[in-house]
Amino acid sequence: MDILDEPERDNDAEREVDFESEEVAVLPDQTRDDTERGWGERGDTNDERLWEDRPPHWG
Repeated sequence: MDILDEPERDNDAEREVDFESEEVAVLPDQTRDDTERGWGERGDTNDERLWEDRPPHWG
């Protein structure tokens, strides 16, 4: 039997797909590269120290 003699069959067309599934998404909403840490920034800031150390003439 030759491969060209076989009837055409699309297995994907026969597969049932559940669109309401609660499984984990294939792709995340946000990647690791799209975060502050991915850009090389640190999560902690020293804003409080900078506000306390501001010069007196700044009010």
